[in-house]
Amino acid sequence: MTQITTIGAGLFTDMSIAVASPANATSTLGGATLPATWMDLFASEIESVGGTPATDTFVRVKNVREFPSIGTPPNIVNVPVYGQSQSQQIQGQSDAPSVELSVNFVAADWADGTVLGGLVGNSLPYVFRFALMNSEPDSYESDAIGGPGGIGSVPNSMYFWIGKVEALLLNPQLTDANTATITMSVQSAFYGAFTIQ
Repeated sequence: MTQITTIGAGLFTDMSIAVASPANATSTLGGATLPATWMDLFASEIESVGGTPATDTFVRVKNVREFPSIGTPPNIVNVPVYGQSQSQQIQGQSDAPSVELSVNFVAADWADGTVLGGLVGNSLPYVFRFALMNSEPDSYESDAIGGPGGIGSVPNSMYFWIGKVEALLLNPQLTDANTATITMSVQSAFYGAFTIQ
């Protein structure tokens, strides 16, 4: 398929983490502009419970309740100017963005000893993939060498970055599903929008 060309709701949007790419493996990716370089890291999905990280494996963050804005935030500062009715805008110091996901919390997926649970706060950088999709794909693999299957079966727009899973904050609810906020730091530029055709 191609990039998304119609207006629609991103009901099948996905956040995944390449779990076999920590530490020095990610340092070689900084500045990579070829889509295949990033997509190949997401060739084989594993489950958080019972999954074993290996080369080019990834785990999906499931039960997402709300996605944040993805991308580089503006670095604009409003500065009041004496005698003028409007503030002047200048470019300020850029801050590394962070991504906060709100998920319906399933404790078994994030327990100690699971793949996702092991990522929280371990201080290792990983490759993240944000895949914007309006339709359900055949699967969530994005291995560019594997052909048009997986995410490529529907229109898609993917963004990649290097970052860390910094924190997991539980939000117990008394009248609704328990939720959690997952905070991910962004340690590189955002790369994309790429697509699998």
